[in-house]
Amino acid sequence: MNKISIIIQREYITRVRKKSFIIMTFLTPLLMALIFVIPALVMSNEDKDFKKIAVVEDGADLFNGVIADTKDTDFEYLTDADVNDLKNNFSELGYYGVLYISPQVITTPNAIQLISKKQPPIGLLDHISGSLEKEIEKQKLLSYNIENLDEILKSINTDIKIQTIKIDDTGSVRETSTGIAMGLAYISGFLMYMLVFMFGSQVMRGVIEEKTSRIVEVIVSSVKPVQLMLGKIIGIALVGLTQFAVWVMLTVAIVMIVKSNILPAETMEQVQQLPQSLAQADQAVAGSGSMTEVQLTEMQSLFSSALSQPWGLIIFAFLFYFITGYLLYASLFAAIGSAVDNETETQQFMLPVTVPIILGLIVAMGTMQNPESSISFWFSIIPLTSPIVMVARIPFDVPAWEIILSMALMIITIFGCVWMAAKIYRTGILMYGKKTSYKEIWKWLTYKG
Repeated sequence: MNKISIIIQREYITRVRKKSFIIMTFLTPLLMALIFVIPALVMSNEDKDFKKIAVVEDGADLFNGVIADTKDTDFEYLTDADVNDLKNNFSELGYYGVLYISPQVITTPNAIQLISKKQPPIGLLDHISGSLEKEIEKQKLLSYNIENLDEILKSINTDIKIQTIKIDDTGSVRETSTGIAMGLAYISGFLMYMLVFMFGSQVMRGVIEEKTSRIVEVIVSSVKPVQLMLGKIIGIALVGLTQFAVWVMLTVAIVMIVKSNILPAETMEQVQQLPQSLAQADQAVAGSGSMTEVQLTEMQSLFSSALSQPWGLIIFAFLFYFITGYLLYASLFAAIGSAVDNETETQQFMLPVTVPIILGLIVAMGTMQNPESSISFWFSIIPLTSPIVMVARIPFDVPAWEIILSMALMIITIFGCVWMAAKIYRTGILMYGKKTSYKEIWKWLTYKG
């Protein structure tokens, strides 16, 4: 055991001192933080040029004044203008574009053209289409000669928000959120896939480097090949945990610094409310009241749902499946690395190992839609895919017996994989110059002595 600890220490210290480790440890959080910050920067530096749009109807005035002006766009309705003439000189007249509305718009939805020299922003298009849709609906209803139509429309305007409540066998009640659960499932599944594959492949490359440089011949003269393999796997696991912890802390720190010192408060509010923008636009067009109270209620509900998630179980399960999933795949990657002389030869052996990881990620993405399906269940139990699929299912309240069964099978499989990898490793690590095949690996597994 003392020899294994020495190997672990050597692997850990050697790798954390590498320039590549230091660069990636500090560069990755910066890149991750930019993923959150860049959308806010784009919004804060969006095109704020004032736009004036000429609105032309073909011999009608059905929509005169229907499209309301916004803070950065004015709509000027031209009664005696020819759209064909405006096409050629609208820029010289000071217009951003020409909005042509055909009388056939009542029956033909695409009978509207916005002519401009630049690609119009999506917000402008949503504002125009939403305004016209509401007016057309109103005009169609008016054709039925309904009295007090405006008051009726205001009174029947309804906004439904489904609040999900979970009650357990003991009768305790807590508020949940399917959206938050899906977000956690996506992040957990993808992160598990990335970490297991990335750090597992590091083990394979490390074994190949030592084998090709013949350093391993000196090392195995003092320790057993199995001890060397276990020390390398555990050492790289500690490197991975260290790097992951630094990533989390630095990413949070960078985001908080940028949020408080670079981005204005109103921009961050826009980013946080981005998923609700379309719903807000619809209500604004319909003439409903202020969204402030609605937004506040929704944010409070989301915050309450986020706090009600089983964070203790989620964190414990993520750490458990990261460690066990890494140990399982790292042992397989170590066996592959010991069986070949260079990375080019690993391709024929990588497919059986990488296919379960990719399948696990695909099923995890589908789990967000149907976490109780039989496919999601079995893939969360099978050890080769459970590290990715189970962490994606846990936010949806997986029964305890399924988690226990999955973890137990995972531990049993790890011992089997480590035993199998050790049999391959002890023979393959000293083999040179001979192209390895599956038949040859099977001989190593069945070798007695």
